[in-house]
Amino acid sequence: MDVEESFDTEHLLLTERKCRVCGEVKDLMSDFYKIRKKRYDLISSYSYECKSCTVKRISESRKKKPLDTEWRYPDW
Repeated sequence: MDVEESFDTEHLLLTERKCRVCGEVKDLMSDFYKIRKKRYDLISSYSYECKSCTVKRISESRKKKPLDTEWRYPDW
């Protein structure tokens, strides 16, 4: 049995990753943000949190605007 026959290039190059937040397995290149720009396309240069979970985390942690958002002159 030849070793080259048992392995495919897809086994060596990971194309999917499991998100740490939601636990879903998603495509590495399109569903995860690249966090190290100078590392080209190495697997370690992508985050472990998918794009949808990152957007959700950022939008929930932003400071909420007050209900009265209309600007008024100071009362002096």
